[in-house]
Amino acid sequence: MAGEKVRLGGMALTNGVLVHGPTSWAVAIRDESGEVRTAAGEKPLQAAKLRNPLLRGPARFAEIFALLPRVRAELPQARLPFERASVAASMAAGAVLLRLIRRSRLNAVAQELIGAAVAFAPALLALRGGELAAYHGAEHISIGTYEHDEPRAREHERCGTHLVGPLLATAAVGNVLAARVPEPLRPTARLGAAVGSVAAATEIFGWMSRHPGHPVARALARPGYEFQHRFATAEPTPAQLEVAQAALDACLALETA
Repeated sequence: MAGEKVRLGGMALTNGVLVHGPTSWAVAIRDESGEVRTAAGEKPLQAAKLRNPLLRGPARFAEIFALLPRVRAELPQARLPFERASVAASMAAGAVLLRLIRRSRLNAVAQELIGAAVAFAPALLALRGGELAAYHGAEHISIGTYEHDEPRAREHERCGTHLVGPLLATAAVGNVLAARVPEPLRPTARLGAAVGSVAAATEIFGWMSRHPGHPVARALARPGYEFQHRFATAEPTPAQLEVAQAALDACLALETA
């Protein structure tokens, strides 16, 4: 990699790409007329400033959720992946199924593992959209090409899909431990377990990114890679790559100003 690179992340939209850096964000979409539209600004929450390992993982999630209303306000034509009716229906069905699992006679570990998988289903459904998967691939190609100074494939080593395995495991362990505390304290324990599982999974993910050649890191990354390759991404068109590049350029313009 040549020179100092800004650490970038991203999110695929149904009609475009969101790219964000430590302090700034930019989104680009292709509207119904075929024109590329962009918007950019400063992040309302900046998790990169945090150094506490217990806080920085949850803060990264909060950072994105705080950013989405700003994206919609600046570019109303942007279509977020979770706005689709099928995803909303999946979330409602998952909540009902989760309650049934909690009341079942399955042991605590099985309940938590199945429950975590059910909670992940809406995200899987959101990524299954045709254009969304292609924009996800475009996001990875544009960011990866920038980071490595060479053309890259649609799978990226820092994609959030690599968080799925660690997050499912840490959430299951945390909720099993929370279930053992006295009933009056259980809601607080579950909240603590949720925050702790996100923090632990994010730290594991960070270690994987810093040690990509380590056998354990490769083993942990493999499911995420396969999920990206087979389900979560598709080969983008040149027009979709143009949109992703527009988002990346607009974000870098702010980060390097």
